[in-house]
Amino acid sequence: MDTRVRDSQLDPVTLEVIRNALPAISTEMAVDLQRTSYNMIIYEVRDFCTALLNPQGELVSQNMGGVSHFVADLGVLIVDGMKRYGREGFKPGDVIITNHQAVAGQHLNNVVIYMPYFFKGELLMFAMVRAHWIDVGGTSTGFGAGVTVADPWLEGLQLDQVKIYREGRLNEPLYRLIKDNIRYPESSLGDMTSQMAACRLALRRMDEMFERYGRDTMVAAIARIFDETEQKCRNVISRFPEGEFQAEAWLDDDGVARGERVRLHAKVTVKAGDMTIDLSGCSGERKAAINSRTLAAPRIAYKALTAPNDAVNEGSFRALKCVIPEGNIMMARYPAPMAHWSMMLPLVVDTIVAALEPAVPQRIPAGHFGLMSAGGVFFGMNHKSKRRFVVSVTSGGGWGGRPFEDGEPASVTVCQGDVRNSSIEEMEMKAPIIIDSRAVRRDSGGPGKFRGGLGSVMRVHNLAEGRWNLERPRRQNCPPWGIGGGAPGEAGQKFMKKQGEKEFKEVDVSRHPVDAQTQVLIHGGSGGGWGDPLERDVQRVSWDVIEDFVSREAARKHYGVVLGDDLAVDAQATAKLRAELARSRPRTAQATV
Repeated sequence: MDTRVRDSQLDPVTLEVIRNALPAISTEMAVDLQRTSYNMIIYEVRDFCTALLNPQGELVSQNMGGVSHFVADLGVLIVDGMKRYGREGFKPGDVIITNHQAVAGQHLNNVVIYMPYFFKGELLMFAMVRAHWIDVGGTSTGFGAGVTVADPWLEGLQLDQVKIYREGRLNEPLYRLIKDNIRYPESSLGDMTSQMAACRLALRRMDEMFERYGRDTMVAAIARIFDETEQKCRNVISRFPEGEFQAEAWLDDDGVARGERVRLHAKVTVKAGDMTIDLSGCSGERKAAINSRTLAAPRIAYKALTAPNDAVNEGSFRALKCVIPEGNIMMARYPAPMAHWSMMLPLVVDTIVAALEPAVPQRIPAGHFGLMSAGGVFFGMNHKSKRRFVVSVTSGGGWGGRPFEDGEPASVTVCQGDVRNSSIEEMEMKAPIIIDSRAVRRDSGGPGKFRGGLGSVMRVHNLAEGRWNLERPRRQNCPPWGIGGGAPGEAGQKFMKKQGEKEFKEVDVSRHPVDAQTQVLIHGGSGGGWGDPLERDVQRVSWDVIEDFVSREAARKHYGVVLGDDLAVDAQATAKLRAELARSRPRTAQATV
């Protein structure tokens, strides 16, 4: 489909109908997927995206709220598929399955199903669903194989642009191969069927639109939508001061080379409505499986800065240039291990955004918890039912304080769209575990004029023996930073107490065998504070203490607020204490990022 076709007679009403109908199709695909999938990570947590793309690999639409870090790596799959098969190699009824890291650049659990759309014999579109399977063989159970897996062959099945259906007929040998090499075929293959159903729904909706408006009108409308989206983004960036801006962050280590810091660096250049995001300063690819091959971080940051609430399409990124050299940790070369590919993406996004704080200070929040490792996975065999089980115990963290309000508590990261924390009821139904408690973590948010969002705390115990994946979030030495005098938030941690032990011990384990009645404690990280804590409204501090977000001791120590026995503010004592604190210590310096 030539998206450069123009129609000067395109009716503006028709254009608006098509502009809204295309994302609606992708969103309807998402609803269909959720209602029919087998895997809690899809139907409850929403770890997926649904999309329409053209044969050039340009994104036509994605479901509203779809996983943000999937948006950058859909088009490359279509471009690769077109190279493999050619325009004539796709036929009606074909279904392609792929997850191969040489192109997809993610962990193998993120399986893509896509189908070609033909109108009057012409290949015009592809319907695509990327969704997280709970298992693809190897060591991929749950969220993925973890940071210590050495290569993709250990991780699981590698499916490289193969047709699971060819012109409507099932490829039975391939189907059996997949079924025989995964632990939970009823779940994963059920999810595959749901992905195909969502794609078929999209093909029907595209038929309705192309029949109603015609091929030329649809092509012209999509081209116009791309152009107008691009211009809207350029208009936003053109209001930014021009210049070059930089920021740095790091991980404590990668989980394999212990104690060796992993550098993350972003250089952002703004000029005449264009933006260049250069990640060349990031670490080279690692032996640990934290590598990725993706443009997700710069695209997410750019979208958040330009039009965060608008539907996304290819025009959303035309004015953005991404510079990530081959061999960079963010553009790793196959077969660099990628099982934990997304762990640091939110921190990279934070670093890009932080670079622009000198340019647009009233738009930049403090750092959020920023690592996708706020949960754990428990799996094994239920000896009573003789069935395998796996459950992903997800729990969020806090976002950074903003120039106008506190950060959100216990949420998912900036990279996860409308992904949700797992429901307690679902987790307890899926596996022999009990969620003893889940709450926000008092005093965890970075103090500031606008407080950082609180992290979460979840306490779990397993009723049967099994294995835990509880890998440590790796930013104790680079916690979520504060801005404008705000203090850093707290990084996450994970703890375990086995039967007979008196205290919880911090852990960093993968596929760790445990007996029944083992207890696990998961601390989600929090957000940094924005602005000087001594400038926080005293009534906000009082309310935080009433709600048990902040302790009385922290209210006094960090905010200089003195509360009476009834938790009302003692105005005179507070004014005196704040004056003393201001004299006795300098304002908290902004964290170096």
